[in-house]
Amino acid sequence: MEQHYRENMNTEEKVGLVLEGGGMRGIYTAGVLDVFMEHGLSFDGVIGVSAGAIHGCSFVSGQVGRSIRYYKKYCRDSRFMSFRNVLKTGDIVDEQFCYHELPDILDPFDHQAFQRSSTKFYVTCSNLETGKAEYLHLTDMRAQIDLLRASASLPYVSRVVECGGRKLLDGGCTDSIPVNAFMKMGYERNVVVLTRSREYVKEPEHSTLARLYYRQYPRFAAAMKNRHKVYNNSRKLIRRLQEEGKAFVISPAQGPDIGRVCHDPDKIQEVYDQGRGDAIRQLGNLEIFLENSR
Repeated sequence: MEQHYRENMNTEEKVGLVLEGGGMRGIYTAGVLDVFMEHGLSFDGVIGVSAGAIHGCSFVSGQVGRSIRYYKKYCRDSRFMSFRNVLKTGDIVDEQFCYHELPDILDPFDHQAFQRSSTKFYVTCSNLETGKAEYLHLTDMRAQIDLLRASASLPYVSRVVECGGRKLLDGGCTDSIPVNAFMKMGYERNVVVLTRSREYVKEPEHSTLARLYYRQYPRFAAAMKNRHKVYNNSRKLIRRLQEEGKAFVISPAQGPDIGRVCHDPDKIQEVYDQGRGDAIRQLGNLEIFLENSR
């Protein structure tokens, strides 16, 4: 029977699930989420960033194994993710293939299950004109597919996504781990899935490239310059929330040893299994954390 950790008569706390991005590193998250689904765990809300959003929507629709299945099957298809695609289309992924043909025909996304779910789903995007993160509630994956695409549109290798009068890109540029934002939205206790090791500290990026490449969007370029500070501050906040019993973190002990782009199905399976293994090992403590939220 599904265990849905929700607010009840004794508490108004809502429990959220926060999913970091990271390109192909996100298949680690897919492994974690499949274990959650296999054990009937769900949450009041899920917020995903970039690859975290890609895998998070399949979690809300309850499709165990979908992510690893299509990642392994299509990772060698240049339309799925390749620098060849960047040269051809301006996007590292082919929009028509990844956001229409794949979820509608090749490995169908369960839209009905997504819409029936009582779990609210959010994606994080970066607004190029304001230089700020936006946390957008998705209720219809067909009608709002461009918001999911925007969240996962990596800087430099993706075209700007124009949607609802906004110019958007990868949410990781402005808020890679939106725990603080989710808490402000009412999700006071959160399970956080990271795709970097526990000891990881983000280094400053080359701000000159962002300033030149996104010269039309100076606020976004400034956000890219400060990206490492925002990321490292989020990690500090998460550690404090762990100490306070308000966050439960699943993250790799090291690695994962995979690049943002990977065409090796065996490597993809290895990182997925790493996520599964970490989730299984922490399942008992996680269930205690969730029971204390009821």
